[in-house]
Order: sequence, then C-alpha cells, then structure tokens
Amino acid sequence: MRWVVAFAAVVLAVLTGPVPASAAPAVETLCTIKDSRIGELSGLVSDGEHLYAMNDGGTKIQVFVLGRDCKVQKVITDRTDPFDPEDLARTADGTLWLSDTGDNNKGRLTVALEELSPQGKVTMHRLTYPDGQHDTEALIMDKSGTPYLITKDVLGEAKVYRPAGPLASPGPTNLEKVGSLKIDATDTQGGPVGSIGSVLVTGGASMADGSVVALRTYTDAYLYAVPDGDVLAALQRTPVRIPLPGEKQGEAIAFDPDGTLVSGSEGVGQPLRVVRGAASLAAQSASASPDGKASTSASGSSGSADGAGLPVLPAAGITLAVVGLGWFGFRRLRKRSHR
Repeated sequence: MRWVVAFAAVVLAVLTGPVPASAAPAVETLCTIKDSRIGELSGLVSDGEHLYAMNDGGTKIQVFVLGRDCKVQKVITDRTDPFDPEDLARTADGTLWLSDTGDNNKGRLTVALEELSPQGKVTMHRLTYPDGQHDTEALIMDKSGTPYLITKDVLGEAKVYRPAGPLASPGPTNLEKVGSLKIDATDTQGGPVGSIGSVLVTGGASMADGSVVALRTYTDAYLYAVPDGDVLAALQRTPVRIPLPGEKQGEAIAFDPDGTLVSGSEGVGQPLRVVRGAASLAAQSASASPDGKASTSASGSSGSADGAGLPVLPAAGITLAVVGLGWFGFRRLRKRSHR
C-alpha cells in the first residue's frame, strides 16, 4: 500500500499547491447578519439600496429584504414548500428567481426555478436534466432573462445548463448542457472541507446590466466580462480571480449596481463583505485581452499571468485518486433532510 500513500501525497500536493492572485483587491466588512432567521445564507442579490437574502432550505419560500446595515426590513414570502433552494437572482422588473436545484443525494427527478414577484406570488418552473441528476448551487440570469445553472462537482468540473426552450409552468422544461468549467484548487483559506472547497461552485451572480457575471467557490470568486451579452461565451474567457479568505461556509455572492462584489457565509453572526470596484477589474481584463479566450471544455486548459485561470485537472488516474481522497471531506458537508 506504500505506493498508494505516495500517490495520494502527490495528489494532495497538486490540490493544495498555491495559485497566486496578483494585486488582490481589499475585502471589507459591510455589516453583520445577526438575525437568527438567516442562519443558512445561500442566495443573495442587491439593488444598491437593499439586499435580498435567501436561506438554504426551509418549509416555505422566504426572501429577507435587508438594509445596508444587515437588518431585516421586510420578508417576501409564500407558502410554497421548496425542496432545496440554493441560489437567488433578480431581473430588472424586480422579480426574484430562486434556484431550487440542490441535490446532495442525486435523487431528484426534477429541479425547479421558483419565480417570486415583489408582491409574493410564486410561479413554479420545473426542470429536467438531459443526463441524470446533479447538485447545483449556482444560478446566473443573463440580461435577456435566460437562466444558466452551474453544477457543484467534487472534481472541479462544473457543468453549465440552460433551458432548451421557453420556461413552462409547472413544466417540466428540458435543460440542455451548453458547456463546462474546470476549476483548480487554490491556497485561499476558508470553507468547511479544506482545499477541496476551492473547486466547488457554491453560487453565482450577474451585474444588473449583464456586463459581468461571477461564480464563487467556498474560497474564491471568478469574474467574467460579458461585453456582448453572451454569458456562455463569457464563461469561455479567462476570469479574474478574487480571493475571499476566511469565510466559514461561503455560498452567497452578488453585485451592487456600481460593480461592488458582495459575499456572505452561512451562520448567524457572519458578516457580509464587499470588494469595491470588482466588476471593473473584469472589464479591464477583457479590454486588455480582447479575445479573452480560455478553453473550458473537457479537453482544454487555460491559464493567466496570475495563475487565476481554470486549467483542467490532471487526467484520469489523478482524478480517481481525487475522488477517493476528497469524498470523505465532501460527505462532511451538511446534509439536508429531503422529503
């Protein structure tokens, strides 16, 4: 078994090796959420004046409207009982979209988007994957209102899906796979499962004007400029990586209208933190490299001057070892009770 131990050590070195970020902007505390009703913050959006926060789980739909001091001003709610909501988006008309797509046990026949009007009316849109079950915690809504679901995968290969046609109610509407992303481990500290948490996609966000989108892991945010309005093309570009160190279980991410990035973690008493000017960093990066191309297909690789690209993990042998090493830690992520 010595060779197994040695091989495992090599894999761990690959996973935990540093991926430096150059000139990382400052992460500041905006405020601290002390309301005990928001103990599992998972989805977050901002209109600049208010923050809209959603828990992971619950027995009814609830979106908490917060001031910039993190105090709850009101709650938009409906009696609909969600299965496992994981992310939140907001369209220009004020409609909130809950991504009820969590599936740790890979047992759901359908997932759902729950459309919540500002008045609290819910419209259900059930969805089906073309290739089996996935655990999905990130939703990006593009400027035209097309939703993109990005999966959470222990190997760091996040798959990208969108509806194959107009959303039906209650549906289901078929999803189609339109791309994938490879995320390498970083040395940013935080999250509940060590370095493997730096490859797990736990949330998504979009600027209100659609010009920049973001994906986050437990430890870092990746920002993609969308100058042409095409989210799928943007996700093929080399992103700007912003470390978000020290978050207990970071799953929430949002943009203020001015391009400030907002991030948050599960747990009562956890702060909301901001990175000012984050969106402009992605726009500047795209301007400096107009093609901005980064291969994110299953066979491609990417990189950038600061090591913040999303290169493919080593091939099959190491991948299998990663599964074995990471599975124990991955299973330690909180388990939700499903009906």
